[in-house]
Amino acid sequence: MFGPPHKRSRGLGSRILEAAMVGLVRGVFGFARFIGPERSANLGAALARTVGPFLPAHKTALNNIRAVYPNKPDAEVKAIARGAWDNLGRTGGEYPHLSRLFDFDPDSPVPGRTEVDGIDHFLALRDDHKPGIIFSSHLANWELPAICAARFGLDATAVFRAPNDPAIARVLHEIRSETMGGLEAARQGAAFAMQGALEKGGHLGMLIDQHFTRGVIVDFMGRPALVNPILGKFARRFDCPVHGVRVIRLPGHRFRLQLTPPLDLPRDSDGQVNVQGAMQAMTSVVESWVRDTPEQWLWMHRRWRVKPAPAAPST
Repeated sequence: MFGPPHKRSRGLGSRILEAAMVGLVRGVFGFARFIGPERSANLGAALARTVGPFLPAHKTALNNIRAVYPNKPDAEVKAIARGAWDNLGRTGGEYPHLSRLFDFDPDSPVPGRTEVDGIDHFLALRDDHKPGIIFSSHLANWELPAICAARFGLDATAVFRAPNDPAIARVLHEIRSETMGGLEAARQGAAFAMQGALEKGGHLGMLIDQHFTRGVIVDFMGRPALVNPILGKFARRFDCPVHGVRVIRLPGHRFRLQLTPPLDLPRDSDGQVNVQGAMQAMTSVVESWVRDTPEQWLWMHRRWRVKPAPAAPST
């Protein structure tokens, strides 16, 4: 009825270990809250800049940057990689302060930590009584758009990938739940929940700049890459507006959010949105963002995994 003793003890041990790890992560986040968002971000950046170059992911970052910018001097390549580690560390240090980072008030004469370029598009999405899609990328602090949507009453579901470590995943989910609207973990069966959100007239937000094994091929930074086609499929099915949103890290621990106008997506001969073309259009927008602020993007990810086509045999 209760299973073998060794399985019960192992399950209990795993639960105790996870509880201990949750306590440790909460303790780290509590310390970060104590020292404040600026010092917490600075500390995270310093740690990432120090440790990051010794990790295997650093080699991935350097290879990615060199492939995208083959003519850049090596010093610039390394500077972009250091900037990427700096940004990743700052983003980690800012997690305990997400509720404080987004303080945009369009009626306030005093600028806060965050400014929004394109707030009218957010409000139009909120008030048009239609479903909508918002794509984004791992630039600057990529959690802020979901907070912006929640603060301005936009009915949005953010699709996220949970960290592999269950303790970190649990604490991050607690923080996200406090500051964001709907949340949906990227998992088997998530597509049904995403579709349900759109069927109810809601909005779907998703990061689209990571490798997806079963994806469609797009050109990203001059190289073929696989991207999850689900937003293109939803755009085709619901024929709804598709916007992009990016975050720019500014000097002085500040941020700027920019929401694009709705994209004019390519369509098939029957007038329906072309899925691969839609994903290429979204990816091209992301590429322009990354080229604007390359040091703020997540170069450590193995984004390009498409094997080159075999060369045609000589005749």
